[in-house]
Amino acid sequence: MKINKLVLLAFLLLAFTKNQAQEKKLLTLKEAVEIAVTNSDDAALAKTKVETSKLELDNTKNNRYPSVKASGQYLRLSSAHVDSNIQSNNDSGSGSSSGSSAPLKIDQLMIGQVNVAMPIFNGFKLKNSIKESESLYKAETFSEKHSKEQIGLEVVDLFSSLFKAQQMTMLIEDNLKTADQRVKDFTAMEENGLIARNDLLKAQLQQSNVQLSLDNAKKNTAIANYKLITLLKLPQDTEVEIDIEAVKRDMASNQGNTSLGERNDLKALELKKAASESAIKIARGNYYPSLSLTGGYIAFDLNNVLTVTNAMNVGVGVSYDLSNIFKNGKQVKLAQSKAKETEIAVSLMNDQIKEEVFQAQQNYNLSLKQSLVYGKAVEQATENYRIVKDKYDNSLSDTNDLLEADYQQLQAKINQALSKADVAQKYYELQFASGKLTSSLNITQN
Repeated sequence: MKINKLVLLAFLLLAFTKNQAQEKKLLTLKEAVEIAVTNSDDAALAKTKVETSKLELDNTKNNRYPSVKASGQYLRLSSAHVDSNIQSNNDSGSGSSSGSSAPLKIDQLMIGQVNVAMPIFNGFKLKNSIKESESLYKAETFSEKHSKEQIGLEVVDLFSSLFKAQQMTMLIEDNLKTADQRVKDFTAMEENGLIARNDLLKAQLQQSNVQLSLDNAKKNTAIANYKLITLLKLPQDTEVEIDIEAVKRDMASNQGNTSLGERNDLKALELKKAASESAIKIARGNYYPSLSLTGGYIAFDLNNVLTVTNAMNVGVGVSYDLSNIFKNGKQVKLAQSKAKETEIAVSLMNDQIKEEVFQAQQNYNLSLKQSLVYGKAVEQATENYRIVKDKYDNSLSDTNDLLEADYQQLQAKINQALSKADVAQKYYELQFASGKLTSSLNITQN
C-alpha cells in the first residue's frame, strides 16, 4: 500500500511539473512584432549588415589621412670591404702616412627611416569612393528597415494562421460535444426502437468525421504555435494565446491614418543607384594622374665608417598608369552598364509596388465584404438548424436533413471566424505594401 501511495505521489508531481512547463503567454500583435524585430535571426542579420557597411565606410574615409610607415634594420656584416671617397679630417692637413693605420673593423649596419605620404589628387577617386560607401551604408539602413517590415508581415501571417487554427479547434470541439450527445440520444432511441439503426450509424459517422477534423485542427494549431514561438525565440513549451481584442483596437485606432508610406526597399535601391553613379566617376578617375606629398627621415650607421642622422626629405610624387588610356574605357562602360541595370530595377520596383498596393487594397476590400456575408450566413445557418431541429423533433424531417443542417451551421461559424482573421491579415498586408506596417502598430524603428 505504501508503494502505491509513492507511485501516486510521483505521478501527481510529474503531472504538476508538466502543467507548469506548458507556459501560456498572452500576446498582442504589436508585442509579437516588437519581439520579432528585436530577437529574430533575420533581424540580427540585417543589423549586422548595417554594422558591416558602416565599417566599410569608415575604412574608406581613413584613406583621406596620410600614411606613415616606419622601418628599421640591424645587419651583421662578415668581413666587409668598404671603399670610400670620403677622407677624414685628420688626413686633410697631415703629411703623415696612413699606411701604418690599422684596418677598420666593419661588422654591422643600422638603418632607420620614417616615410609619410599624403594624397593630394587622384582624379577625385577618393571623394567619389566615400560618396559610394555612404550611399551603400544608407541603402543598408533602409534594407534593415524593410527586413523588419518583412518580419512584421511574417508575424501577421503566423498570427492569422494560429488564430484560425485555434478558432477552428474551439468550434469543432463544441460541435463534437453536440455530436457525442446526439450519438448517445440516438443509441437510446435505437435501443427503444424509435429510430432505425441506419440513423444511428449516420450520427456515429458524423461524430467520427468531426473527431478527425478536430485532430487536424489541433495539429494545425500546434504547427502554427511552434512556428511563431520559434520566430519569437520563446521557450519551446510556450503556448501563445492571441489577444484578439487588442488587435481590433490597434486596427481601429489606425483606420483614420490615410497618409502614404514609403517603401524602404525602394529607398535602398535608389541609394544603390546613387552608389553606381559614384562608381562611374571612380572609373573615370583612372584617366587622371595621382599626385601626393611625400616626406621622410632617415638615420644610417655603418660601423666605423659612416653615420648619418637628421636626414629629412620632402617632395612631391606623381604617378600615372599609361595603360589606362587604352584599358580604362572598358571599366567606365562596365560601371555605366551596372548603373543602367540599377536604374531599370528602380523603375521595375516602382511598377511592382503600385501593383502590390492595388492588389492589397482590393484583397482588403473583398475581405470586408466577405466578412459581412459570412456574418449573415451564420444567422441563416443557425436559424435553418433551429427550424430543421424542430421539424425533426416533430418527425417532419429525417436524419439526413438534421445532420446536413448541423454541418452547414458549423461551416458557417468556421467561415465567419476565418473571415475575421482574414480582415486583419489583409489589412496589415495593405500596410506592408504601402510601407507602413510597423508604423501602423506604433513601432518605432531605430
